[in-house]
Order: sequence, then structure tokens, then C-alpha cells
Amino acid sequence: MFIRGINMQSIRKYRVVILFLMDILVICAAYMVSSFLVADVKVLLSNDYRDLIANTILVSLIIYEIVFNLFNVYKNITRYENGKDYIIYIIISLLSGALVFLSGLIFRLPILGFRQIILSTILIAVSIVSYRVVIRFILTALSHARGEVEEQKNLLIIGAGEAAREIIKTVKTSMRGRYNIVGLIDDNPNKRNYIISGIKILGNRHEIIEICKTKKVDTIFFSITNIDNINKKKILNICQETGAKIRVLPGLTDLINNKSLVQNLRDVEIEDILGREAIKLNNENIEEIIKDKCILVTGGGGSIGSELCRQIVKYNPKTLVIFDIYENNLYNIEMELRQNHYDEKIEIIPIIGSVRDKKRLEKIFSEYKPHLVFHAAAHKHVPLMQISPLEAIKNNVFGTYNVVNCADKHNVKRFILISTDKAVNPTNIMGATKRICEMIVQAKNKVSKTEFAAVRFGNVLGSNGSVLPLFKKQIATGGPITVTHKEITRFFMTIPEAVGLVLQAMSYAKGGEIFVLDMGEPVKIYDLAVSLIKLSGLEPNVDIEIKVTGLRPGEKLYEELLMKEEGLKQTAHNKIFVGELLDLTFEEVEEKLDNLREIIKDEDISLQVMDETMKKIVPTYHHPEEVNNEIKNSRKEIEKNIIKKTKQVLNKVDKNNLDVETV
Repeated sequence: MFIRGINMQSIRKYRVVILFLMDILVICAAYMVSSFLVADVKVLLSNDYRDLIANTILVSLIIYEIVFNLFNVYKNITRYENGKDYIIYIIISLLSGALVFLSGLIFRLPILGFRQIILSTILIAVSIVSYRVVIRFILTALSHARGEVEEQKNLLIIGAGEAAREIIKTVKTSMRGRYNIVGLIDDNPNKRNYIISGIKILGNRHEIIEICKTKKVDTIFFSITNIDNINKKKILNICQETGAKIRVLPGLTDLINNKSLVQNLRDVEIEDILGREAIKLNNENIEEIIKDKCILVTGGGGSIGSELCRQIVKYNPKTLVIFDIYENNLYNIEMELRQNHYDEKIEIIPIIGSVRDKKRLEKIFSEYKPHLVFHAAAHKHVPLMQISPLEAIKNNVFGTYNVVNCADKHNVKRFILISTDKAVNPTNIMGATKRICEMIVQAKNKVSKTEFAAVRFGNVLGSNGSVLPLFKKQIATGGPITVTHKEITRFFMTIPEAVGLVLQAMSYAKGGEIFVLDMGEPVKIYDLAVSLIKLSGLEPNVDIEIKVTGLRPGEKLYEELLMKEEGLKQTAHNKIFVGELLDLTFEEVEEKLDNLREIIKDEDISLQVMDETMKKIVPTYHHPEEVNNEIKNSRKEIEKNIIKKTKQVLNKVDKNNLDVETV
């Protein structure tokens, strides 16, 4: 009750004055006590000795307060002081005591002797630390008392290392009213039942669900920073079954510049539970091609293009030309690179322009003469391109055609097209246009000194138009989350991972290849939505509804990374493969493009005519209904065969059992 009655505002307002007066009292009391302990009663009561005590106290007050202020003792926030601060206070007190003794010795001041000063100094050091610890305890208790108005959340911490210890300390000092730490989890059996900063290690990962039930855990902090992605995924998958809100610490590299661990805690991202292994790149091969060269990135302001820029500058090119039509994105990546001081060694040139503009491209290529070109500029949004198919053809097909011709004319060493899994057996205009881009690149490679290649991969997490940012917004607004089909699957990869592999594939290119990135296992979008809801500490279809809206125009149930007619060869990197396409001459490609040139002249062209033309140009182009029905039927056929085989096995087992019983 006493603690609750203290006025916190008054303490804050007069904090320095209170500490100053407390230090004066401590110094006075210390010399009085030491004199009483060392001197006998007769000497203690004499006028001369009392004058010595008074002189010593006066000299000590002056010296102590000067030293305390020099070391900013009164500027420390008492509530957040720790062991390191207390050690400094002890050292400062000992230093001050030594200065008091030396002052008396040098200036022949009438003060107490060596024994009394030493004993007083020890008493002062101990007392100053002790009363500050008491004040810290009172302030923490006050904070706790105020925080009791809010309902405390039961907190479980995964990991029992240094990061966990720092989190415990922060929670106890500044977040005590918000969280009640119920325990720690660690897989090391030798740590079980041990205590860290007053918190017990309750068990390992396999006991998380049971512990969360018994302890009624509301929030989980994942504090392990030095863990591989596979184990991180396994533990987080267990955590998401508890219904608790989960927050994680980022990797060690993200913590280097920021010592405040709790501030670094973030919500779990879907990347955490995909559990993809870290990609290892042959940096020497990549740097050999990029270093001291001029590199051009088209679409350099987009999600893939901007990450290409971020990674390219690490290999020390001479010049980086960033080409984009959208000024805001271009400005953002330019400022980011300059703020990270890459412009001190690299010439960064942001250029506004469109890949449709031949004259603009011609000027850029003739002026900067790029050694490497990464062509990432494209319209990629499937439903929007179904609505505006001519724009997809103009930008994707003829934009690529323009950049390819400029690269050939100006003797670019190597040209890399950023392609997509939607180019495989395309069911939409966007995918079909990217397939034509692949054809252009492969055909041009046969008649050019430039080495043309393409890199094909699936969806990247967090890219513009990605489903994940949409899901997060829908969860934040209370739902519902919209999914187009319960069975729809997609391949996923992080943007840095995809771009790292693009650069590695670039180093392998000799011309004509279509590199295919290993995207891992396909992920059900519905399951992704369920995971995101659970990771937010909510219950799917209880707190947040998942609404199935139906497939959008041009949308496939399942994406593919390779076509039937493509072979697949392993490269030097286990995540990169090469698919070889059927032969196609540039003359044949030009004939196909002539058909498209006729189409884009008519803004009122029907979708039926568009589809028929696309089927002639891209033989693998089909309506999504055809592909989806074919996949459904094939899956049903597989399921029937499995059921049939299972019945045959069960019948055989039953027959054998009857034979045994008969015998």
C-alpha cells in the first residue's frame, strides 16, 4: 500500500535533488560511524576530534560531488541501472576516498587519519550502491503496481541462452506489468530444471504444447538466434499449434547494430515456417564477372530488380545503371544504396524510361555500354493482364525484344531474362508473354555474340502483388482472408534467395539456357492462410474467417517449373538446373512477333482472337479450365489407383489370415 501511495511524478521531478541529498547523508553518516568504530569515547567527545570529523566531511562532500558529477552519476536513470553501473559507483567512491586522503596529505589539511578514511570510503561505496538498489526495487514495484491495471499475459520463452537472459531482465524491469514469465524451453537435457535469472527451464520442444496448456500461455518469445532454418521451422510449427501469439528474434547479423533485444522482437513471418536452408553461393565466380564492370538492371525499382541492385553492389561494379518507369520505386532504391554509402565506390545512375521506347534504350546502351544486363522489367500481375492483354504484349514481349536487340547491337557480354513459372504451359496472357520472352532470348542467342539466358522461378515472398501482404492486411482488419481455391498451390522463395540464385545462374551461363531454380515443395495457399492466422495467436474460421472466392481469370490450380519437352540437367549448384528447349530460329520468332504486331494495332480485339493467336505462337498455351480439369482428373485417377491397390493388399491380407485360421 505504501508503494502504491508514492507519487511517481514527484519522484521524477526531484530525482537529482533526492539522490544528491541521499549521497550527502551517506557521506556524513559513514564518517560518523567510522569515527565511532575506530576512536575511543574520550577522543570522540573532544572538541578537536569533532573539528577533524567536520573538516573531513566538508572536504569529502566537495570531492565526492565533483567526482560524481564528472562521471555523470546523477544522469543515470536509477530504474534501469544494472550490475555494471553499480561496479562503476564502487570504483568512483574508492577514487573519491583516495582523493580525500591525498588532499589531506598534500595540502596538510586537518582531517581524519588513513584508517578512518579507508573505512568511511568502504561504507560510502556499499551504502550508495545499496540505497540505489532499494530505489530501483521500489520504482520497479511501482511500475508493476501501475501495470496491474492491464491484464498480464503469460509468457513462455523458447531458448535458454544469453538472448533469453536479456529478455528476462528487460521484461522484469520495464514490462513486468504486461508479462508474467512462466518458464523457458531448451532442448539441452543438461539444462532441464535449472534456473536463469529466477526463471525455470521447464522442458524441451516436444513439451511446448503441454506446457502452454497447463501454464495457460498467451505469448511465446522465440529467442534462439543461432539456429538453422529447418529446426526453426520445426519449433515454430509446434508453437503455432498452441494458439499463443508468437514473436521471434531475428538472426545474429540483424542484432549487431541494435543491442536492445526486446525491441528487435518481431512477429513470425511465413519465411520462418517455410524452413528453407540458407543458400551458399560461389561469390568468387559472381564477383569475377561483375567487378569493375557496368551493370544495367531494367525494372530496377521493382521487388526483384531492387534486390538485384542490392546484391550486385556487393560485388563492386564500376557503374550500376538502374532503369525503371516508376519514379518512386527508382528514387527509393537509389536513396537506399546511397545511404549505405555504396555511391562512394560505385557510380549509381538512376534513369527513368520505358523498355517500349527504342530511342531511349538506344541512348542508354550507347552512352553506358553495359557489360551485363539483367532484364527484370515486366508486367507480372495475372488478373490485371487478363483485363489489359495488349499492355502485357507491348511491355513484356516487345519491351524484351527492344532490350535484347540493344544488347546484341552494343556487344553486351551477357543478358539474363528474369522469367516465371507461369511461362510453363501458360493459362493466362501474362504467362504466355513471358514464354514468348524466353523464345526471343533463346533464339537471339543463336545469331548473337551476346550470351542470352533466362532464369525461371516461382512466387517470391513479399513481392509487389504477393498474397502474403494482402493476408496480413486482412488479418489486421479482422478478416476475412480471401483464398481463390482450397486446393490451389504455389512455389515460394524469398526475394534475396531468388536473386542470389539468379546471380549464381548468371555466372554459369554460356548462352541459350533456361535456368530453373529449385523452389522446394509447393505450398497450399489455404494452409498458408491458416498458418498466418495461428501465428497471430488467433483461431482460423473462429476469430478470422477464410473465404474461398473462386479462381480468377487465367489462374491455375498448380504451377509447374518445367515443360514435358524440356530436359533437366544439374549445374554446379544443387539449387539450379538447366532446362533445354526445342530448337527455334530467330526468323521463326520474328514470324510469331509479326502476328502480335498486327494484334496490338487493334485496341478492340476480342479475347477469343487473342487466345487463338496466342495458341499459334505458344503451342503450350491453354485455357485454365482445361489445365485445371486435366490436373484434377489425373489426381482423381491417382487416388482411384491408390484405393484399388490398398483394397487388393487388404484382401490379400484377409485371405492369408483365413488360410492360417483354417490350418
